Amino acid sequence: MSDPIRFETAAIHAGQDPEPATGSAVVPIYQTSTFVQEAVAKHKGFEYSRTDNPTRRATETCLAALEGARHGVAYGSGMAAIATLAMSLSSGDRVLFTNDVYGGTYRLFAKVFDQVGIGFETVDMTDLDAVGKAADGVAIVLAETPTNPLLRIVDLAALAEIAHAAGAMFVVDNTFATPYLQRPLEHGADAVVYSATKYLGGHSDLVMGAVTTNDDALAERLRFLQNAVGAIPGPFDSWLLLRGLKTLAIRMREHSANAAQVAEWLNQREDVRAVYFPGLPSTPGYEIATRQMAAAGEPLYGGMVSFEVDTAERALRICERTELFWLGESLGGVESLIEHPGQMTHLSLAGSGMEVPDALVRLSVGIEHVDDLLADLERAFA
Repeated sequence: MSDPIRFETAAIHAGQDPEPATGSAVVPIYQTSTFVQEAVAKHKGFEYSRTDNPTRRATETCLAALEGARHGVAYGSGMAAIATLAMSLSSGDRVLFTNDVYGGTYRLFAKVFDQVGIGFETVDMTDLDAVGKAADGVAIVLAETPTNPLLRIVDLAALAEIAHAAGAMFVVDNTFATPYLQRPLEHGADAVVYSATKYLGGHSDLVMGAVTTNDDALAERLRFLQNAVGAIPGPFDSWLLLRGLKTLAIRMREHSANAAQVAEWLNQREDVRAVYFPGLPSTPGYEIATRQMAAAGEPLYGGMVSFEVDTAERALRICERTELFWLGESLGGVESLIEHPGQMTHLSLAGSGMEVPDALVRLSVGIEHVDDLLADLERAFA
């Protein structure tokens, strides 16, 4: 196709031509470990499914197209994606990430890579002066925006400039925003990582991760590590992700619309101490989010909302009393979820000095009817 196609069209067509043998309109699940070769070292592009698989390749092609990237590399989980990216470093290298980081990312560097000589530092990435001082000598600056779970917004273009001036690779975890709302490569990022388990898949039925990049050398290294380490997704999960990507645009619009109404409802309650949602004009970083999270053609702020109440006990009661907001870890599915980060997704931060507030509740707002979701929260608060 000679003319550029738009996001929604790429989600359905990129890497997904009709299957030539039968004309199947859907990419098949190539559920095979090996491929028969015509002769020694003569094959049809595939040898062994750890190295490459047609279903996975179609998914990687689609992911790259949605990101506007030359390369997409898929992994067995979001943590496998970050871990493999870190494996491109050497002993003695250091990584700088936000002090409001996903607990699993902190655990990976504090409990795994620190043991093999890859160090880390944390900094408030909304403070650009502090980032500039901390970035000296680091190999990777790893940002989240919005962050997990406090939904802070950082300036990607400014961070890219700081990272590159320090000689560091700039990597963005874009899981919360997705490429439909925000494309970090357009703001200077060298690579983008995803837990595809979340919004990209969108149906809470797969676990996958991905890295996208325009850096040819980095992509070659990531593909080598993908094969050498073997942290790959299977064909069925790849197929599920490809299916989920087809509806990403319409889902993210509904997630964003529902979350905006939930955030406004919470913001009007006197028994809520604070609401964290980048679409509230009173939120620090609102203007940056409005500029950065507009890849869809208009600002959309995603489906995540966090809030604080007066006590940890009340936060736990609210988590346990909702009916439509199911109590569970993860996020980004069509169904709404509620959780207590301090005792669930971010428990690994205990003792780190970066603990989340104990009265914090995190919502992943789904695509149910928003009036039903508000009624559910009303009952839980009562």
